Amino acid sequence: MNQKVSDDLAHIRSMMERSSRFISLSGLSGIGAGVVGLVTGLIAMYWTSGSDMLLEKVRMSVGAGILIQNLILLGALALLLAIFFGCFFTIRKSKKLGLQIWTATTKKILVQLAIPLMVGGIFVLALLQYNLYGLISGATLIFYGLALVNAEKYTYSDIKYLGFLEIILGILSLFFIGKGLFFWTIGFGLLHIIYGVILYRKYQ
Repeated sequence: MNQKVSDDLAHIRSMMERSSRFISLSGLSGIGAGVVGLVTGLIAMYWTSGSDMLLEKVRMSVGAGILIQNLILLGALALLLAIFFGCFFTIRKSKKLGLQIWTATTKKILVQLAIPLMVGGIFVLALLQYNLYGLISGATLIFYGLALVNAEKYTYSDIKYLGFLEIILGILSLFFIGKGLFFWTIGFGLLHIIYGVILYRKYQ
């Protein structure tokens, strides 16, 4: 009798967890996004000789516009690929668990993510407007970290630790101007891969 009651309570808790938290997030999404971040970050470091301060030096020279344009396109490609991997593996996991993707919880987590990311995007545009390239990597890490911490209440609590680490890396980047791409590659590349592996081993 006691075992049946215990099983019923566990089932009820599981249902409540599924209804109030977005548990379709896949560790493979983090790994995929991390590989994209690592590869694109290394490419960007190669193009800039490992220092984003190179952009400050060459922005008035011939070909500087092409370099900056290529970096922006590379960043856009990284974002699109990361979103693709996130959606692909999340949809696959939700089908495996028999869960719906578009729910009230999904809308809440997207809103919580969108607010810091939109503000951060506008801030980065302002940095680009005034050619403050050395601060861009740190700013993207900080606002991305804030978005993860903000969304933690609607998904796995582990995500807030990734958010805190991204924020710390972003702050450190602000005090090591010129090494921003190095911190960016660690944050969006290596940390995502580690987090994805942990998430996969723990929940899948």
